[in-house]
Amino acid sequence: MSRKLRMGMVGGGLDSFIGSVHRRAAALDGEIELVCGAFSSDPKKSKETGKSLHMDPNRIYGSFAEMIETEKQLPDDQRMDFVSIVTPNHVHFEPAKMALENGFHVIIDKPLAFSVAEGKALKKVVEKTGLILALTHTYTGYPLVKEARYAIANGKIGKVRKVYVEYPQGWLTVMKEKLGNKQASWRTDPKRSGAGGAIGDIGTHAANLAEYITGLEITEVNAMLNAVVKGRKIDDDASMLLKFNNGATGILLATQVAAGEENNLNIRVYGDKGGLEWKQEEPNTLLFKWLDRPKEVVRGGWFEYLSEPAKQNTRVPWGHPEGYFEAFANIYMAFGRAVRDFKPGKKINAAIYDFPDVEDGVRGMAFVESVIKSANSNKKWIPFKY
Repeated sequence: MSRKLRMGMVGGGLDSFIGSVHRRAAALDGEIELVCGAFSSDPKKSKETGKSLHMDPNRIYGSFAEMIETEKQLPDDQRMDFVSIVTPNHVHFEPAKMALENGFHVIIDKPLAFSVAEGKALKKVVEKTGLILALTHTYTGYPLVKEARYAIANGKIGKVRKVYVEYPQGWLTVMKEKLGNKQASWRTDPKRSGAGGAIGDIGTHAANLAEYITGLEITEVNAMLNAVVKGRKIDDDASMLLKFNNGATGILLATQVAAGEENNLNIRVYGDKGGLEWKQEEPNTLLFKWLDRPKEVVRGGWFEYLSEPAKQNTRVPWGHPEGYFEAFANIYMAFGRAVRDFKPGKKINAAIYDFPDVEDGVRGMAFVESVIKSANSNKKWIPFKY
């Protein structure tokens, strides 16, 4: 396919945070162009957004259903190739399902859906249509996260014994949902966010990162959830113990009421030969720690010292920081390669292209459900069943 991929977008209006992130990330490598969109459930706001993006007025739609139905009728050399869904959680399932059933691939902002039931239903649609669905678990896109994953897979720190992963934020330390903050209002509303608050919003990122880097699976959780801010309808703080399928244990913390914290996602993994540490706020540094010698510092951009997966996801040489947009773009880039290689009847293996897929999405929904079940139970451990 010797052209740019054509993207349609659902959600991402003028007052959206994540919509503009997706648009910038998708455009970063010059391989994808935004050609159409239904940017808001309010047709007027959708038109205003499309106009601000200098789009063809005829391809700015008032609803996702109108967009999908109209685009399907366009000639092959004009219609969109895939749909990017960047709506609040409760509006993920329907546009994703409709897009897939009408022949369009989908990339969707985390989480996959509103509930485990919706996630499993969407997985069935993916299996039935054979189309590609990618999930933007952003932090798996960082080059040095891929370096850490490669190192563990190749035995650099030995057999994994212990995992510490935490994601502290402070932005919900006060009742922002009562102060007109749009992001806070829907993320703290169980009718729009789903059953999980902090655990659904950022805890799933932490769990996904732990599994992605280690190559292990969480098998049991022992969790505690709190709504620290008085009057909040949903958890804003989560703490838990983890068990992994190789016998390793771990600790996961996810809170949005750690005053002063920004997006301090970080992970430490210890094996029987050594350990490693990575921090999202300092993404171009990966530390290795050894029993018998000083720490080893790996820096992004040193192509001759990096693994192939890390090099493939690095755009600039040492000393030039890469971060959030680039990590997002790496997921779009991997998804785009899969879309270009897609042929009807041929199953695309997301693991080969290295992007999170519908399996990761359903697993994330099941993780939230298991944590909530654990927090509400008197039992010590709850199996994480998927």
